[in-house]
Amino acid sequence: MTAATTAPATPAELRALAAAGSWTEPTAGLFGGYQQANLVVVPQSTAYDFLLFCVRNPTPCPLLGVGDTGDPVVTVGDTRVDVRTDFPRYRTWLHGVEDGEPTDLRDRWRADSVAFLLGCSHTFEEPLERAGVPVRRNPRSSAPAVYVTTRPTVPAGRVHGPLVVSMRAVPAALVDRAVEVTARYPTGHGAPVHVGDPAAIGISDLARPDFGPEPVVEEGDVPVFWACGVTPQLALPGCGAEYVFTHAAGHMVVLDHSVDAAAGAAPRG
Repeated sequence: MTAATTAPATPAELRALAAAGSWTEPTAGLFGGYQQANLVVVPQSTAYDFLLFCVRNPTPCPLLGVGDTGDPVVTVGDTRVDVRTDFPRYRTWLHGVEDGEPTDLRDRWRADSVAFLLGCSHTFEEPLERAGVPVRRNPRSSAPAVYVTTRPTVPAGRVHGPLVVSMRAVPAALVDRAVEVTARYPTGHGAPVHVGDPAAIGISDLARPDFGPEPVVEEGDVPVFWACGVTPQLALPGCGAEYVFTHAAGHMVVLDHSVDAAAGAAPRG
């Protein structure tokens, strides 16, 4: 099917277009201020380990909702998400080997599947801009640059891996404000995990991210790093699970509620 040519008017319309196969584009940059969510689906035999991994690593894995075994519908607030269809694109692994990026999981869903919805950093970009902190974007992509660090996560059973971070360059005079604003949004990964020298967290070349576009860094900017939802995509494929399903990078689901409804209004510039 061909992708929709005009942006949907509401998150519900976006989910409907994705379910129909008519929207397969990234959601980065859409519906500023609304909660976006990442996806993880694992077999029931791995679900406890992954739940424990989220509890032990809440910054990279802010848990929004968990489905019942075999039930593809996860409810967060007033939003019901069918995780088989409502994301524009998915990423799948079988026995630890990547198996493609389908536009739905209808044929892959299993009776033992357990779905997790996790918070996403795209959630806090509009509040940052509203507070007067520019969000610098590569003209080719609305997604941030993403890096694998040398910082470990706290393992849980067979689930373990490095912390992955997204980076946004912030004018030095506005770093404190960026920290203050994003700390108000724990479902968007909260406050930064590192500010300044990339080498201190194992990043050798800021211009060569592991995922996403080359970052835009202007004179006087400071690199600021937030925990990233790619973290479980590195921790899960090697855990021995028969299958792992996630969203494709940048292709999240958008929920119906504003993050400010829970966090309170972000400060303005």
